[in-house]
Amino acid sequence: MAETILVVVEQREGKLNRVSYETLTGAQAIAAETGWTLEASVLGSGPSVNEIAAEIAKTKVAKVHSLDSAACANYTPDAYASALKQFIGEKKPMLVLMPHTYQVRDFAPKLTTSLNRTLISDATGYRKDGTKLIFVRQMFQGKFAADVSFAGEPPFFATFQTGAFRGDQVAMGTAPAPVEKVNLDVSASAIRNKPLDIFKEAKQAVDLTQAEIIVSVGRGIKEQKNIEMVQQLATALGGEVAASRPICDSGWLPMDRQVGSSGQTVAPKLYLALGISGAIQHIVGMKGSRTIIAINKDAEAPIFEIADFGIVGNIFEIVPPLIEEVKKAKGA
Repeated sequence: MAETILVVVEQREGKLNRVSYETLTGAQAIAAETGWTLEASVLGSGPSVNEIAAEIAKTKVAKVHSLDSAACANYTPDAYASALKQFIGEKKPMLVLMPHTYQVRDFAPKLTTSLNRTLISDATGYRKDGTKLIFVRQMFQGKFAADVSFAGEPPFFATFQTGAFRGDQVAMGTAPAPVEKVNLDVSASAIRNKPLDIFKEAKQAVDLTQAEIIVSVGRGIKEQKNIEMVQQLATALGGEVAASRPICDSGWLPMDRQVGSSGQTVAPKLYLALGISGAIQHIVGMKGSRTIIAINKDAEAPIFEIADFGIVGNIFEIVPPLIEEVKKAKGA
């Protein structure tokens, strides 16, 4: 019997988290190298679970499992861990892969320990060494990379960092994969907490991991009032504003806009870095972006080492005409 890789894709409030496609891309690469069968699963309750399963079935997977449990209609770590423990215990995959999201970080440790297993979290890549899979994790805010492998018996569990793989490179199947509906019975006694309304920090709170275009600003902005210029560019491009840590620490932008090792890890289609020098703590949070454009007056700034396109110049001279050109191109 062929070994199986199981990807647990994430849905929240009936919507697929697009970073799940990144995990599927990584899983497809592992399946190609190992010869293992790749399957996916989505957990929740109601018609939206089947809809998401049908969407995932369009990718190159052997099967998709639509896991339905009334207890999982609203997310709780107890319900998710209990439901997945039941399914994985019966399925017995070799490897379980998940995106390293806030939700997964919440329930995955509980799930793995309940199965007497360990979790390799926030992996940025992998390689195959003989018959062994080696996962790569960043340490000390990206200053070092550690090679980690599993000991003991499967199933093995790992999560991939946002941006570790490109979701747009996920292979699509020639025909939809079969979808198997699985009803899971989770005991009410297993759920110790009662979910309330989804917490929203503030009106301006944003999940940058879902943004396709990010305009990020660093110390080069000089004054808080100049952030308005950055917002104008982001609006013209249809993107979100983000920042390096010093900007958020100064209170010029809210903390939910921070990108980096102590902020959000993002991988948009376009990342425009304005006046950001490129400290390692910032780079680890955005290096997975598809296209990186950096504008900085310091030609030796580290950000240029990872940028696809770099402009050495003053952002106050470059950004205003850029805004006008973007508006013209869009007919605004």
